[in-house]
Amino acid sequence: MKIRLFTLPNLLTLSNLMCGALAIVSALVWGDLTTSFWLIAAAAGFDFFDGMVARLMGISGPMGIQLDSLADDISFGLAPSAVLFTLFTRLNVGAEALPEWVGYTVFVFAAFAALRLAKFNIDETQHTEFCGLPTPAATLFVVAVGLISEQPDAIRLQPWMVLATAWVLSLLMVANIRLFALKFKGFGWRGNELRYSFLLLCAALLAVLRLYAIPLIIVLYVLLSIGRALVCARKKEE
Repeated sequence: MKIRLFTLPNLLTLSNLMCGALAIVSALVWGDLTTSFWLIAAAAGFDFFDGMVARLMGISGPMGIQLDSLADDISFGLAPSAVLFTLFTRLNVGAEALPEWVGYTVFVFAAFAALRLAKFNIDETQHTEFCGLPTPAATLFVVAVGLISEQPDAIRLQPWMVLATAWVLSLLMVANIRLFALKFKGFGWRGNELRYSFLLLCAALLAVLRLYAIPLIIVLYVLLSIGRALVCARKKEE
């Protein structure tokens, strides 16, 4: 079987990977978490369009699926871990600093992201919704916190908060929690009530809080999904 390497979808996926790799350099070498945020945002854009282009061109297949997961673990696994590590080392100073080795535990995020991506590839139940927090959503939370930390009016974080963020998000990525996907069933309100409500709330938060809204949007997404799951469970019992 002839395998085509340099198709347009694959080039978009590789662009995702390259943005993730540069985001790692930006965090670990340059110490620039703002640039890391925009590079990972670009990676997310490439990740969105590679699958769409593959379907439009009719060339989707196992090669693209595997390459996409490899790229995603760089951009949405290792890169956010690098942001967390840089943020931890930047904050972990002074007389009450934690042991240096503790900071390396944030790379658990990359390991759990790999587990999440592998699970997604073989789980046939995740076509219309997700099981566990998607890696791009977890990454967006991390890099938004990194971006906010470099703002002049940023609230000072504590090193333990960075560690907690790494571990909580890691567990959420592999948790057996059903989260809704933004895959619309047509454009009508019926059947899309939760999706439209979520998007309206996101727009309102962004208008009022700007950058600070991004982590809150991820928290809102998880809470709404848990609420939906509880409502569905109650309906089944009734």
